Amino acid sequence: MRSKRVSTTIAINLFYFLILLAVLSVPVMLLWNALLPELFNGPMLSYWHALGVLLLFQLLLRGTPLYGIRARRNARQRRCMRRRLAAMTTEERAAVNDELGAPINGT
Repeated sequence: MRSKRVSTTIAINLFYFLILLAVLSVPVMLLWNALLPELFNGPMLSYWHALGVLLLFQLLLRGTPLYGIRARRNARQRRCMRRRLAAMTTEERAAVNDELGAPINGT
């Protein structure tokens, strides 16, 4: 049941991503065609070229879409570890630090 819910969520998010990409390509095309040919004698862009430029900017400036997923997962793991450490006694925390080889006071 969970795998069906996960696959449905992925399909819905992919659909929304494609719709957003299609909608955002139009302003990129319009802005490019309004500014660059006049200012720099650049070429006119078609819709598909604007889509490619948008994807290229996404990859160059923000990285892959998976970066955000990894960052949220790592932040969630850090929060969970902080909660666990806060609930430990001093002796338990010292035992964990000894096992990990970390300094006791974080210095």
